[in-house]
Amino acid sequence: MNKQDIIDFFDSRASGWDADTVKNEQIIETILDNAGVGQGSAVLDVACGTGVLFADYLSRGAKVTAVDISSEMVKLAKAKFPQVEVLCGDVEDLQLDRQFDCIMVYNAFPHFPEPEKLLRVLSAMLCPGGTLTVAHGASRAVIDHHHEGHASKVSVGLMHEDDLEKLFEKYLTVTVKLSNDHMYQVTGRKA
Repeated sequence: MNKQDIIDFFDSRASGWDADTVKNEQIIETILDNAGVGQGSAVLDVACGTGVLFADYLSRGAKVTAVDISSEMVKLAKAKFPQVEVLCGDVEDLQLDRQFDCIMVYNAFPHFPEPEKLLRVLSAMLCPGGTLTVAHGASRAVIDHHHEGHASKVSVGLMHEDDLEKLFEKYLTVTVKLSNDHMYQVTGRKA
């Protein structure tokens, strides 16, 4: 997977992204509850796209910082949510001067070519006691099927939750692991 291909892919789809987004509020609530997002939480939304979860974080009283590699996605997210700090860049190369209570990778994990590197980098950005979450608002089978066609060049199969748990455990204590017909989530807490 080439990062420039990923940028080009998401830049080209940014304008229609919100219209194509399917969002189940009950699943989002479960994901955010499991991640510990609440009043005053400092959240980093990784691969934020157009800001699909921003309103959900903000309604819980969280302070949100977000990053996406696609400048077109970032442009739309900034326009929709001027109160959120949205950065354009590769999160694996980002140098931030702060740590976060919650880091969320929502509906984006298969687009990272080196999952272990991503987890290592993100876990280092967590405050002690902070959580890192990889989540999808659909089953692993649905996500993999969705990526088989037009996104096959810019994604890999969604890792089995047991395998992701093993990667998480190199850096964090796993607190949530679920994969069912409706959603996928692995969350770990930093000691």
